[in-house]
This record gives sequence, C-alpha cells and structure tokens, in this order.
Amino acid sequence: MFPNMTAKYMSPDGEELGPGEPGELWLAGPNVFKGYWKNEPATKDALTADGFFKTGDVGFQDKEHNFYITDRVKELIKYKGFQVAPAELEGKLMDHPGVNDVAVIGVYDADQHTEVPRAYVVPAPGKDRPQDAEAIVQWLNGKVAHHKKLRGGVRFVDEVPKSAAGKILRRLLKDAAKEEASQTKVKAKL
Repeated sequence: MFPNMTAKYMSPDGEELGPGEPGELWLAGPNVFKGYWKNEPATKDALTADGFFKTGDVGFQDKEHNFYITDRVKELIKYKGFQVAPAELEGKLMDHPGVNDVAVIGVYDADQHTEVPRAYVVPAPGKDRPQDAEAIVQWLNGKVAHHKKLRGGVRFVDEVPKSAAGKILRRLLKDAAKEEASQTKVKAKL
C-alpha cells in the first residue's frame, strides 16, 4: 500500500470483512480520484459517501495484512445469492489431468432461476468424450463447496478465447452460451 491510504475488503451488503474472507477491495486516501468527469451516476456507483473507491477487484487479506486480488466483481457468478469466483474454479480445474486449459463463466439456468458455473475446457488429447466431461464435473464437485459445483456442465472447445495480453475473453464465451441456449429453445419448440 501507499502512504496515507486505507484499504479494506467489503461484503456485498457493505460489511467490512476479516482475514481470509473474500470481498470487494475498497480504497481511500489523498490520491483517490474525486469522480468521473460529467458522469454523476458512475461516480455515485464508484465512490462511497465517506470517500472510499470501490475498485471492482475481489480478493482477501491474510492474517499478516497482505492483500490478494483473485477476481473481478463483474465476473463473479451469482448462484442463489452466493458469489462464485471463476478464477478459483479455473485454478482447481487446471489440476485435472484431462484439462489443458479452461475458462469458467456463469450461464443462466431457467429451471433454477439463477446463474450456474459452466467450464469451457480445452481437453487433453483423447479426453473429449461425454464421459470425460462428466468425470471432470464429478472431480471438481468433490473439491468445492455446494454452491460452486459445475451445474452448467463442461463444454469442450479447441481453445479458450484470450486477448493479446492473455486475459480470458469471457464475453465471447457468454455469447456462445446464449447462442447455444437459443438453439436449444428452437429445437425444443420443433
């Protein structure tokens, strides 16, 4: 941190969180901007009344007050009121021997009326059969909390779309998921 800065992790309901509890990073200090130029609504969304800037970064602090950034608020999957960080699931999935690369997004499940995590996996050679997808789902489900399970399943892809800087382009995967959902609805009506 910089001198004269205050930082804290906050829950979605505005409660300050303790060590090990993930939340959004808020910063305050003399070098935090005063607001967006000619954009009062964005300023109100980004700054609190007491001068904290809501960074949009998700992370936690440890007991020694080291801060860690693990994801972005906009990328979080909201499953029945719980927040699921795609990066956490991606990190775990990379340990599976059938996974060469992976991206996780939230997809809307109309039956459950909520978002559910779905993994887009670049499979290891020969590991792209339906039973391999189910094995990945079951493997991960045994390693995560109930609300973090891959209820959206696994889709095999040739590559995970990434920017030149290596950032996962989740928007492209979300577009593909919407296209798949619309195709499923068309087939269901026929």
